Amino acid sequence: MGEARVEAVEAADAAAAEEAAPARRSSRWRLVALAVFFVGSLIVAKVTGLTESVDVETIRRMMEAAGPLGFVGFVVAFAVGELLHIPGAVFVGAASVAYGSALGALAAYLGALASVTASFFVVRGIGGQPLGEVKRPFVKRLLARLDERPVLTVAILRLIFWMAPALNYGLAMSKVRFRDYLLGSALGLALPIPLMAIFFDWIVSLDLAAWLGALF
Repeated sequence: MGEARVEAVEAADAAAAEEAAPARRSSRWRLVALAVFFVGSLIVAKVTGLTESVDVETIRRMMEAAGPLGFVGFVVAFAVGELLHIPGAVFVGAASVAYGSALGALAAYLGALASVTASFFVVRGIGGQPLGEVKRPFVKRLLARLDERPVLTVAILRLIFWMAPALNYGLAMSKVRFRDYLLGSALGLALPIPLMAIFFDWIVSLDLAAWLGALF
């Protein structure tokens, strides 16, 4: 009876392993596809000169040229720019210069949320959720906090790392639900992004030449 039970368990384990094999292969291919996307977007940004040509003034002119649709165009450009590795600070600065501290802070905040949302769907759509299957103890301990308190954990990470692409990729490949990801991101970015926009507006409002002349 004991031998029969052992054989049944072994057969069940073998069957489970066979069923899991296609999923593992699929996960590997999805990671390869994500790596290709990441490297490809870097190459596109470099070859087209986006990383060098897109600056605060360029975005500001685009927003003003679009008229009433400039706000929507800015949010869309922010989301696409994140995928093409254009620093988010450039868009925050452009919003501040174009709209001033109050409306600029709102535009930058909404654009930042659109940016991290776009990254979430693109990365998860291509790469899946491989971090949720990691068995290494160290990684599991790190992800345990995300499983226990997802909103708080995401909020703290956003408060520290803001819109860092590595954070966007890591969270998208975890098991965190989009609802928790979005809420945590909204809470975590609510302070640093508006503060950055206000800081940009303050810098622009300064008459640096007169200030330096008075100082020296």
